[in-house]
Amino acid sequence: MSKKNQNTLQRIWSFYISGFRNMSGWGRQVWLIILIKLFIMFAILKVFFFPNFLKTNFETDRERSDYVLEILTKPKE
Repeated sequence: MSKKNQNTLQRIWSFYISGFRNMSGWGRQVWLIILIKLFIMFAILKVFFFPNFLKTNFETDRERSDYVLEILTKPKE
């Protein structure tokens, strides 16, 4: 990584860190709610509503890849 890109990344990082440090109590509560909602969406809902279809219906990676290839290349009716 070049020195200019590294400097840019450091500036972006410090921008966000200073923003979070100077945030009001209301802003922190909003971010807490956002993080809780993201956790619920990605951790809890995935487990209950989005099971691993390929893992449960096919035994080998070859069978999974063949199924995916078949679905992707099947012409629309």
